[in-house]
Amino acid sequence: MPSDTTSTVRLNTKSVSQNTYDAIVVGSGISGGWAAKELCEKGLKTLVLERGRKVDHITDYPTTNMAPWELLHRGWNTKQKKEEQHIQIRGFCNESNSHFFVNDLDHPYVQSKPYDWIRGYHVGGRSLMWGRQCYRWSDLDFEANAKDGHGVDWPIRYKDIAPWYSYVEKFVGISGSKEGMAQLPDGDFLPPMEMNCLEKHVASGIQSGFNDGRRMIIGRVANLTRGWNGRGPCQFRNMCDRGCPFGGYFSSNSATLPVAMNTGNLTLRPHSIVMEVIYDKEKKKAKGVRIIDELTKQTEEYFAKIIFLNASTLGSTSILLNSISDVFPNGMGNASDQLGRNLMDHHYHVGAGGKYDGFKDQYTYGRRPNGIYVPRFRNLDEKTQRKDYVRGFGYQGGASRGRVSDDGGIGAEFKEGLTEAGDWGFWLGSWGEQLPHPENKVTLHKEKKDKWGLAQLDISCEFRENEMAMRQDMMNSAAEMLEKGGIKDIYTFNDDKAYPGLCIHEMGTARMGHDPKTSVLNKWNQLHEVKNVFNTDGACMTSSACQNPSVTYMALTARACDFAVGELKKGNL
Repeated sequence: MPSDTTSTVRLNTKSVSQNTYDAIVVGSGISGGWAAKELCEKGLKTLVLERGRKVDHITDYPTTNMAPWELLHRGWNTKQKKEEQHIQIRGFCNESNSHFFVNDLDHPYVQSKPYDWIRGYHVGGRSLMWGRQCYRWSDLDFEANAKDGHGVDWPIRYKDIAPWYSYVEKFVGISGSKEGMAQLPDGDFLPPMEMNCLEKHVASGIQSGFNDGRRMIIGRVANLTRGWNGRGPCQFRNMCDRGCPFGGYFSSNSATLPVAMNTGNLTLRPHSIVMEVIYDKEKKKAKGVRIIDELTKQTEEYFAKIIFLNASTLGSTSILLNSISDVFPNGMGNASDQLGRNLMDHHYHVGAGGKYDGFKDQYTYGRRPNGIYVPRFRNLDEKTQRKDYVRGFGYQGGASRGRVSDDGGIGAEFKEGLTEAGDWGFWLGSWGEQLPHPENKVTLHKEKKDKWGLAQLDISCEFRENEMAMRQDMMNSAAEMLEKGGIKDIYTFNDDKAYPGLCIHEMGTARMGHDPKTSVLNKWNQLHEVKNVFNTDGACMTSSACQNPSVTYMALTARACDFAVGELKKGNL
């Protein structure tokens, strides 16, 4: 039945009272955890609805201390896993972490064009498995749409979000080095990790070999190089995607949710699939959400003064598209017809690698859970302007030393070879920006349903001419930089099967903007048409830049929560 009817059946008024909170947060991942922390700390009784199972910090990380030989299949995916998680294993899902990724057979969607939707449905979401790379955006990114005409103008600039970057960085704990690069603003960092000998050598070769300002630096990563806010430090095990019992990296489970819980204001309800946001037509605002219990398939309603949608880009947009009424026949807040459009991801699986004949007397210690980073160096100014594409890309990668028997020998000879260090190698992969395009979109399929009776998402998204032209430069530039760094036997790669979604940086579909006619959210991440509904996950992004986006989601969330609580106290919500 339509969400704005007055004939919704209630069990009793006591039930309504029990299900009423100051705020509701949908989702418990990177942005949902931050929303929970901020709202609870500001005194709001907050309900967090998570569609998947409960995962407790430390106790629910079953493989976190397992050695490779303790895994039944030594980490490899079985035939069953390849069937049940055939999409997830295209990412980095394997035997050691597959319990944190969905069963694709249970969670189908329609691919009108190939799209790899990598996801985890549990408390903490992908904050348990993320790559942890944290890079601020600059005005180069926030002004890009306005300058080259792709998409709509961001309603904010770097100065609006800079203090919120600092705010979240001081809580998260991000290790990194200050470099003074305009296109990659410095942050509030913990001491940086150290590059190894070959990385330092290649970095020196790149800096001296090019006159366009390109640099190779250590990655900026949410792994703690010293104890921080009661967590860590990182143990350099590089098994982060299994969950860290030391709290050595930032996750909702280890950081934001415990803080929210300690306020006494948090109620966490797992197994809660949010169907839709309920709209009160008379008050012209949302009054709550309707859920399906994942296990019982029973429906229930919860009510609040403000609602934060943080169910991930596609999850939040699915909820809004499903929130249909006579006021919003095409989905809540969709008068602009932009809801579901402008889906973006970063394109990658392109770059170069090679070997280095040297540093035979040096090796690495521990397993550093981080690599190097080459910030964007294209289309920064007239000197670096390209004629064949707009925007730009960055690189991640690193150097390591293999073993003599990595690719040969059997028996005793093989085992003996594994005791000897082999050649150094260097891998350099690129992450490129995807332009917003209205026909890269997600809709609700008119016929196909999931096991809970909800419409499956129909995703149609592709990399277009600009991305394809950029990929050639991404590949060739990687090889050129490695050559300047003294790397030999260089090979290049450009995977034409690296479809959108695979980078797991999905963005857009409910973009921010100045004009309600061309955007879904305003500069405070409010729905233009429903002021007490906020979205601060990847759906809100107006462009994609080329940096990893999670720290930007966190900053936008903290900023929006501060605004929302202020407006609530003023009586404006």
